[in-house]
Amino acid sequence: MIKTPEPLKRGDCIDLIAPSFGCSSEPYFSRLEKAITNFTKWGYKIKVNRNVYLSDGLLASASPEERAKEFMDSYLNKESKLTLSVGGGEVMMDMLPHIDFKKIKEANPKWFMGFSDNTNLSFLLPTLSNVKAIYGPNAPSFISKKLDKSEKDALRLLENDFSKYHTYPKWGYPPKEAKNPLARTKLNREEKIINLGLSEAKGILLGGCLDVITSLIGTRFDNLVNFNKENGPLIWMLESCDLNPISFYRILSQMKFASYFASTKAIVFGRPLHFKEEIMGINFIKAAEAALKELNIPLVFDISLGHLYPSLPFVEGMQASIRMKENELEVEYHE
Repeated sequence: MIKTPEPLKRGDCIDLIAPSFGCSSEPYFSRLEKAITNFTKWGYKIKVNRNVYLSDGLLASASPEERAKEFMDSYLNKESKLTLSVGGGEVMMDMLPHIDFKKIKEANPKWFMGFSDNTNLSFLLPTLSNVKAIYGPNAPSFISKKLDKSEKDALRLLENDFSKYHTYPKWGYPPKEAKNPLARTKLNREEKIINLGLSEAKGILLGGCLDVITSLIGTRFDNLVNFNKENGPLIWMLESCDLNPISFYRILSQMKFASYFASTKAIVFGRPLHFKEEIMGINFIKAAEAALKELNIPLVFDISLGHLYPSLPFVEGMQASIRMKENELEVEYHE
């Protein structure tokens, strides 16, 4: 059974950690400072751990050992209810050998939330430690007193509100060279979901950033096939950061060859950061169709999930039903 952490409540302590990048430069420093102010005003206690503002490691806040220790200490800290990442990055996987997933499995479950490179934890906590995690916004996203719907949805999930969630009608590109580090993304583009065969599906949600998942396949941290056998059908919620359509095709093929899509009921793709990019006439949709066509799995493209804001947070390792309702995807969780 995949354990559910206790709900986050006002007055609880949030542990901030930097398992990948630290907030040592702008705009991340100012955004985190503002988020801490907001969390405090909303009634939460904040613990800032030692790596949060550092950039002492190789493309990371600190060494792999120091980052892993920070995560373990935070997760096992009985005084806090949430371990919240302050940033994504590039090389979080180098700390995985220093994480004791067995100890986490035996511990009281706690919410972990993070985005992008944090897939290394949000994906592995359910598949290796049998505890749910949230693929959702990093701490610096919470910069507005009046939160956008995606941040509100993340807080709802942390409060164990497992009702219905919906994708968002508008999205936007991040501001270019913004002088104000607290500048928000203007949501000025209409969401246009492309649905290839999904009406409704039910299964365990898993996914995150494809760039990260591919680095885990075939390693000693890869327990996906066993997890699938023990927990039943899957629904994949996937997005990509640095991938182009050709690398996207290669990774989906790799996942198929590794039996990642066995007993999969649906695959949902968020808008890629390289949205609308084509290489030799191949776009992301054509690449996915070519890689996965013989599996006869419903595919959905370009939902509000990923590095183009806003992004729908979701619980990794939790059973849910997903439904298409015109130009909207609905996620309904089942406890």
